[in-house]
Amino acid sequence: MALLSKAAWPIPVCAHSGCGRDAGAFASVRAAPWAPCGTIPAMLMYPQIDPVALQIGPLAVHWYGITYLVAFGLFMLLGVLRLRHAPFSALRGAQAWSRRDVEDILFLGVLGVIVGGRLGYCLFYKPGYYLGHPLEVFAVWQGGMSFHGGLLGVAVALLWFARSRQRPLLQVADFVAPCVPTGLAAGRVGNFINGELWGRFAPPDLPWGMVFPQSGSMLPRHPSQVYQFLLEGLLLFVLLWLYARRERRPGQVAAAFLVGYGALRFTAEYFREPDSFLGLLSLGMSMGQWLCLPMIASGAVLWLWAQRQPARI
Repeated sequence: MALLSKAAWPIPVCAHSGCGRDAGAFASVRAAPWAPCGTIPAMLMYPQIDPVALQIGPLAVHWYGITYLVAFGLFMLLGVLRLRHAPFSALRGAQAWSRRDVEDILFLGVLGVIVGGRLGYCLFYKPGYYLGHPLEVFAVWQGGMSFHGGLLGVAVALLWFARSRQRPLLQVADFVAPCVPTGLAAGRVGNFINGELWGRFAPPDLPWGMVFPQSGSMLPRHPSQVYQFLLEGLLLFVLLWLYARRERRPGQVAAAFLVGYGALRFTAEYFREPDSFLGLLSLGMSMGQWLCLPMIASGAVLWLWAQRQPARI
């Protein structure tokens, strides 16, 4: 892993625009309203990690690609472990689950994430631009993926799997849901390595406030990628995995994922810098927060509906 600059060094920087102390390269920095005159004792600097993990001639292996492979590997591992949970371990005959089912779901899920994530980004975030440049929808190498679009793509993939294997859709969704958050956590690691999706300005005395020079400001920000890694990644995984260990009514595990992810992502968005081309929308909420509201609502409705159904899948 190549570091292009010194990382996490205490850097005394005067945050007040009227103060000339240690101005230097920071003389043009626009101070935030909360910045006091004086020095910020210590600020973490984003380490500027080289996005290429390994270069062999013309072949470049990117860290972001590695995080995707880790996500897929974790899904496969957790899926195999999930086969031991009730009610899947008790199913026999044509309804029995196997390792091949996990592999097929993974393959279909990857397609759903890529196609749905890309289309979701184009439709939710930049519909006007891609309407005028339709061929650029296929330029996935330029970046631009939406989790909520990827979720819809995965839903279509699971519907296809359920119909082709003649399994209840809610059974399939309940199987998959606890295996997803670790993949989300891996994705947030990729975001951090790429130095993207940084947070909003943080108080100058926040011990873990971090400067992201690529943001255009040398003021500390919330490392929102880390927040999302911890919340919608690790925390959501632990809660869902424990909740799914016991047999639940059909659809309740999937519903818990929708509510849990929606609530945690909604919270994390308060610390994440909104997309520059969108900013904050109605009621001071970001696009991510608005897209989380139907997730939370649909998850709550599904859970309440499932609560009234028989316990057996």
